[in-house]
Amino acid sequence: MQQRLLFLYIIILVPILFFAQVKNESIEQKPKSIRIPDSIRNKKLASIDLYKVITLDNDTTYIDTSLTIQKEYSHNYLRKDIFGLLPFANDGQTYNTLQYSLRDYNPLPEFGFKAKHFNFLEAQHLRYYSVATPVTELYFKTTINRGQSVDAFITLNTAENLNFSIAYKGLRSEGEYLNQLSSTGNFRFTTSYNTKNKRYFAKAHYTFQDILNEENGGITTIEDFESENASFNNRQRFEVYFTDAKSLLKGKRFFLDHNFRINPEKGNTNLYVSHQINYENKLFEFNQSTVSSTVGSASVGRFGDSFLNSNINDQTNYNKLYNKVGLTLESSLLGNFYFFIDDFRSNTVYNRILIFNNGANIPSVLGQDINTILGKYTFIRAKFSGDFSYQRSITPQSLSNLDANFRFNFNEDFQLALQYQNLNKLPNNNYNLYQSSYIQYNWSNDFKNEKINILNANLVSPWVDIDFQYTILNDYLYFTNIATAQQKSVQTQIVTPAQYNETINYASLKLSKEISFGNFALDNTVLFQKTTQDELVLNVPELVTRNTIYYSNYFFKNALFLQTGVSLNYFTNYFANEYNPLIGEFFVQNEKQIGNHPNLDFFINAKIQRTRIYLKAEHFNSSLTGNNFYASPNNPSRDFTIRFGLIWNFFN
Repeated sequence: MQQRLLFLYIIILVPILFFAQVKNESIEQKPKSIRIPDSIRNKKLASIDLYKVITLDNDTTYIDTSLTIQKEYSHNYLRKDIFGLLPFANDGQTYNTLQYSLRDYNPLPEFGFKAKHFNFLEAQHLRYYSVATPVTELYFKTTINRGQSVDAFITLNTAENLNFSIAYKGLRSEGEYLNQLSSTGNFRFTTSYNTKNKRYFAKAHYTFQDILNEENGGITTIEDFESENASFNNRQRFEVYFTDAKSLLKGKRFFLDHNFRINPEKGNTNLYVSHQINYENKLFEFNQSTVSSTVGSASVGRFGDSFLNSNINDQTNYNKLYNKVGLTLESSLLGNFYFFIDDFRSNTVYNRILIFNNGANIPSVLGQDINTILGKYTFIRAKFSGDFSYQRSITPQSLSNLDANFRFNFNEDFQLALQYQNLNKLPNNNYNLYQSSYIQYNWSNDFKNEKINILNANLVSPWVDIDFQYTILNDYLYFTNIATAQQKSVQTQIVTPAQYNETINYASLKLSKEISFGNFALDNTVLFQKTTQDELVLNVPELVTRNTIYYSNYFFKNALFLQTGVSLNYFTNYFANEYNPLIGEFFVQNEKQIGNHPNLDFFINAKIQRTRIYLKAEHFNSSLTGNNFYASPNNPSRDFTIRFGLIWNFFN
């Protein structure tokens, strides 16, 4: 094994040393102008800044059809760079988290079932548009075995101040292992409007999303996988815990955010009134026709005893209504002052009340009715800008969120951003209430709030980009396996929420730099992480790295832009969390480590006009470096796979 690894690293390093001798300047793609109809621009070329992409907070970028290494990283199911996430073997499944600092915190309680939410678009993820001409984007990528992944999007302005967009992302992927089918859909419709005098602005959207996964619970005989026995090259031969289980997360949302300027004419000082409403409902469902699992010749109760002998259908319903109203004072001299009050109402609902012989009662509803006030101040001063906000509850629940951000733009090459955040966060609902047909998967808790302090620093420089985070966690909530030694000996898994009453310290340092040498480039991202804790509760790999060497050039009189290279992904051994499909969450385990396996991808990408073509051989070293590649302790990650995809933009 070590000889094979050494040979593989030599193959990688020799081209890097050779390419480093090339001295020509690197090639950079620049966005081009777009020809639009005569009726709009009188035969002139439209600037790309007429094709805007706008966030809920009014941060604006532009539609980008270039082909860069970042576009290679984001050509995947989530449509974003997934450094720090570890995908499971099939598209559309969940992701293990390698980089803990990717986590975002909301002081308000959420639905939970977080392992099912990686592809669930929340309100802040939606984008709004303003375009000079109708724009269409078509995304396609092959999946694992039979299936396809598509994302179709169109946006247009019917008037300069009124935009509509409609999009649908769908996936169907069979997977390599038994009972691993993924079938997902994300429909979204957006509109944005402002009056011609620009006193009133509105953004609205509607989404309907469903994420269906067949759940096999992982393979039962890890030793067969690691043995590299050729008879198991057909992954369908592996025994899995569940052959007919599946989980479903679905939800729909109606959202409106709008504001109105009170003074008729915009001046140096302006007063706005604003309102936001978010109505959402979700359903998490776990279905399992056959309750017992077969491991070898033995019958196993993977999740313990059940009220039912067959046809389990656990459902958790959730609805939320959120309203926020406020005033904004905008001053060109002093900055902007925001004052908000909000009303948050949610219910997690089951169709029964459970009463156990030991006197424990599991209610059918967990209701939340919370009001908070929020103050915020933002300013921009030449090369220095910042914002400071504070939110706290005015109802009996205790929650707060202090967030301070400062940004220094020294010049085009140097920028520094600092953030401090202090949260007093209410637990997600599934920590405090859950019901299941499995007897030991029923609980009603009253956990304390999580207390979280976060310090972030980000430096952009010509030499290296640095991201640093230091986090202090108190009363940390997590899921853990409480199965007894006897239960574990028969492979029973009893997962329940828990709270760690001591302090966890987490630090991460991420370094990023691309080195160019002629038509070649070496793009590097390296993450270092460290935790201090009395018990192994928050587990992360100490080193995560991605290194890509690639070649870029134009061909055929600049009609074709080509990009080809090799990416290495690697992380050190650690006690990775395991996935539990019954509750849609990862849980802490300290029995099996995963990692220390290089994952090599070879890619060839091309751009012809506004069409980008992607061809990739994923994990092409899987047969050379041994079967020790995992996404979680019981779930192998992806084998060698050849993938094809494209993104096609039309500016009509």
